[in-house]
Amino acid sequence: MQLLKALWALAGAAICCFLIFVIHSQFLKEGQLAAGTCEIVTLDRDSSQPRRTIARQTARCACKKGQIAGTTRARPACVDARIIKTKQWCEMLPCLEGEGCDLLINKSGWTCTQPGGRIKTTTLFNAVDMNGMTHDFD
Repeated sequence: MQLLKALWALAGAAICCFLIFVIHSQFLKEGQLAAGTCEIVTLDRDSSQPRRTIARQTARCACKKGQIAGTTRARPACVDARIIKTKQWCEMLPCLEGEGCDLLINKSGWTCTQPGGRIKTTTLFNAVDMNGMTHDFD
């Protein structure tokens, strides 16, 4: 009797998991992102200059209302739109844990300083979001 109850419970759990998978796949068609998530679309690196690497990254995000694509812990992320509008870049925590963040003087980006003194500089330029709106970061 106990075995039969356990089998029914297991079968019920399997059916629930299957239904959740089917419902989830209906809401997220192939190529769609879940709300509040981002993915890297392109990443180009140029190491042609000594002691300097230039990286260009394009991300695709599906941000919730009041959010916009940004950077958190050196990864694309949805951040509060206020941070972008006010250009207070360090508020989105763009640097890795243990690094210090400083705004560039003209607010065109930020620097992440590692404990050993190495500095990574990030500058922004105009971008177009998925709705065709241009965001001016200069």
